[in-house]
Amino acid sequence: MRNRCSVLTDLFLSFAKVGCFTFGGGYSMISVITDTCVEKKKWISHDEMMNVTVIAESTPGPIAINCATYVGYKLAGMAGAVVATLGIVVPSFVIIYLISNFLDNFLAYPLVAKAFLGIKVGVGILILDAGLTMLRKMQKKPQPRIIAVCGFVAMLLINIFSLKISSIALMLVAGAVSLGLFLAKGAPEAKGGGTK
Repeated sequence: MRNRCSVLTDLFLSFAKVGCFTFGGGYSMISVITDTCVEKKKWISHDEMMNVTVIAESTPGPIAINCATYVGYKLAGMAGAVVATLGIVVPSFVIIYLISNFLDNFLAYPLVAKAFLGIKVGVGILILDAGLTMLRKMQKKPQPRIIAVCGFVAMLLINIFSLKISSIALMLVAGAVSLGLFLAKGAPEAKGGGTK
C-alpha cells in the first residue's frame, strides 16, 4: 500500500512540475515529458513515448494531458491515470485562475511582456527538440523517413503560402499512405510461432 502511495505521489509531483514550468502548450511539453518519463524516471521507453505522442495527437484532448493519462495508467491503473492527469492540469489551472482574478491586463506590464518574448523563443526550441528527438528515434527505414520529410515540406509550404489546410488532414494523409504501403506489401507473417 505504501509503495502504491509513493508511486501515485511521484506521478502527481512529476507531472505537476511539468505543468508548472512548461509554456507553449502540448508540443512544447512533449520534450519535457520525454525527459521526465523516459530519461529520468524510466517509466516508459522512447518507442512507447513516440507511440503515445502519435495516439495522443490523434485522439480528442490536449496532447500533454493524454500523455500524462497514459503514463499514469500504465504505472498505477485508473488511480494513476487520474493522479497524473490532475498533476499536469492543476498547476496551469491555478496559475491562470490567479492571473485572471488578481492581475488585470497581465501582459500590459513591460516586465511580463519582455519575459514572454523570451518564453516564445524557448517554446520554439522545446518543440524543435521534441521533433528532432522523434526523428532520431524513428525506425531506420526509408518509408517513415520519406513520409516525415514529405510531411515537413507540405507543412512548410502550407505556412509559407498561408493555405487553409489542417495539420489533421496531413496526419490522415500520412496514415493513409503508410497503411496503403503496408497493404501493398502484404501483411507480414504472424509472429510467435504461427503454423504454415
